[in-house]
Amino acid sequence: MQRNHASPLGNLDIVTFSIFISLIAIGWLMVYTVSFGEGYAGGTADFFSTSIGKQTIWVGISFFIFAFILLIDWKFWQTFAYPIYGISLFLLLLVLFAGKEIKGATSWFSFGGFSFQPSEIAKFGTCLAMSVFLSHYSTNLRNSRSQLYVLGLLLAPMILILIQPDAGSALVFTSFLVVLYREGLSPNYYIIGGYIALLAILGLAVDDVKDILLGLVLLAGLPLVYSLKFKFRNYWLAGYVVAAGWAIYLYDLDFKPQILLGSIGVVAALAAFQWFQKNERLVSLLFIALVVGIGITVAANYAFDNVIKPHQQDRINVWLNPDKSDPRGSRYNLMQSQLAISSGGFLGKGFTEGTMTKLNYVPEQSTDFIFCTIGEEQGFVGSFAIITLFLLLLIRLTILAERQRSNFSRHFAYCVAGIFFIHFLVNIGMTMGLLPIIGIPLPLISKGGSSLLGFTMMMAVLLKLDSNRYRI
Repeated sequence: MQRNHASPLGNLDIVTFSIFISLIAIGWLMVYTVSFGEGYAGGTADFFSTSIGKQTIWVGISFFIFAFILLIDWKFWQTFAYPIYGISLFLLLLVLFAGKEIKGATSWFSFGGFSFQPSEIAKFGTCLAMSVFLSHYSTNLRNSRSQLYVLGLLLAPMILILIQPDAGSALVFTSFLVVLYREGLSPNYYIIGGYIALLAILGLAVDDVKDILLGLVLLAGLPLVYSLKFKFRNYWLAGYVVAAGWAIYLYDLDFKPQILLGSIGVVAALAAFQWFQKNERLVSLLFIALVVGIGITVAANYAFDNVIKPHQQDRINVWLNPDKSDPRGSRYNLMQSQLAISSGGFLGKGFTEGTMTKLNYVPEQSTDFIFCTIGEEQGFVGSFAIITLFLLLLIRLTILAERQRSNFSRHFAYCVAGIFFIHFLVNIGMTMGLLPIIGIPLPLISKGGSSLLGFTMMMAVLLKLDSNRYRI
């Protein structure tokens, strides 16, 4: 089939572009309803001084940047990936000295009533640099040297962002694990990382470390029993599970020392038996996992009580121990967000009819918590539609990635998909209390020029690369 390569719009993926435009339009409407009646007295000058006016300017700039990127030769982004990455790191360094402090973080450049966050550009620059490095013929993610280079590419912007400090934006860079997994990084790293993260969370959530110790010991016994070379092994395993359940039940009835010591003794006996059965590797791995798990749990528990700051403790308690948080303090934002979403019901209260939105009950309602505005005014139907749009976008980005003929284009597509996924998951999760409140925007929906510009650049470059995939 004859394809049009002359026009920049000739091979543009219409489905992805339509979802992109739809999300921007919905975002503009949601920012409008949040800022509805915000001191606007009429006139162009007054309009552009309001929140929706400034967002309108950023939307216009983003569309201009999108069109400009489509006119640039697709080879430009691969050729100048490292210089763009270097410029983004320079901006992250410069903002530490010349940036404006907002809400305790020096993360913004401020000029003429507008603010710009360089970490959004750093995401774009890191996408380009990561894609170039992974597409190089000498890169092999099973090689420790390549792994160190990748780690350096990720840590450089993360450290500079953490210094600001902005833990939420730094967390987004973990999204590059998506493309690294796709390109061959060993799943063992993800298993170990998930194990460490889970134990760290448990260490933060549980007051008594002995509770986690009992759980780890009982879990260690499962593979030891399963590996027994006895007849009816599955019955032995089922018996062990029942016994472990009884141990936990009795543990909760204030038989803690006896149950803990007894469980350790039983599992130690199983380990000794396996050792004499020449199953040393299994015993050694379980012992290492148990020691590391205990160490991580104790360290996380100690850090929560003695190292992290009170406001950080409050955020963790809001997520993991809400009963310990102040409903009029640290838990206020989350409670109001949940109330706003639930008050919308099935069909919502209607556009600009949200009472909690109008009265500004939820702080940061136009940025980090904009999803609760959707829930209140558009109800379950509107919320489900937004989630569906994002899922369709992620599916489409994956399809675009897999049909690329260039390694660079495929890597870039997966980088973009990963960043969208983390933003979408964390933002919606935190507004409903499923994830900690760390303050990152909902892509293309939340108010914010630098966020909108960053996502627009990613989408424009990806669509440009995809439209030229037959020429690569």
